[in-house]
Amino acid sequence: MNKTTLVVFLLLLSLPLRASELATSIASLESAWAQIYYQSSESQQKQQYPQLLEKAAQLAGQHPNAAEPKIWQATILATTASFQQPLAALATISEAKLLLEEAIRLNPTALEGVAYLTLGTLYYMVPGWPVSFGDPQKAEQLLKTSLRINPNGIDANYFYADYLLQQDRIGEAESYFRKAAQLPIRKQQPLADSQLQHQARLALVNTQQPKVKGQNKFLSLFTTVTYSGE
Repeated sequence: MNKTTLVVFLLLLSLPLRASELATSIASLESAWAQIYYQSSESQQKQQYPQLLEKAAQLAGQHPNAAEPKIWQATILATTASFQQPLAALATISEAKLLLEEAIRLNPTALEGVAYLTLGTLYYMVPGWPVSFGDPQKAEQLLKTSLRINPNGIDANYFYADYLLQQDRIGEAESYFRKAAQLPIRKQQPLADSQLQHQARLALVNTQQPKVKGQNKFLSLFTTVTYSGE
């Protein structure tokens, strides 16, 4: 085996290892995010999210052609926006949007289409023009794409149901909430899945009063911006 052949062989051999290391790092980010989001107080979140964001940014820098780190960098960015002042939050969410769009260009099916899911969720949670980029029609398009990629994902079904609920399409929303509540929980991410299933069941109990933290947080961010232009 000559030197060139040996180098090629070693590079090919290292690819599965690198992929495995990346998958492990992504799973760690997802678990850490879920623990902070669901189990930490707001004051703790303000301290913990910047640290987690730094880890995601470092991972994205180490894997510039991988969509997965960008997806989680965007997710953590969007979450931190709820702690910022309106104008800063708007810039943060716009940055998250760009990262998700880049992730889709790199690998549309990465993490079972979660870039479409997260981007679609932002499109229906943030205000529309002229305050931000919110667009219900675009949101539905993106959320449906996520569902086509991952029809049995708890998150894909839950957030499409929540979108439908915000659009007063109650009957349709109930069917997706019901599916989200009945799907098997992923062994590698039990906390996030179990929390979403709990929220899906709550929504089914009373679909007129959805218990969704994100919608209220995001819209309340921009009250000052909205009224300042009147």
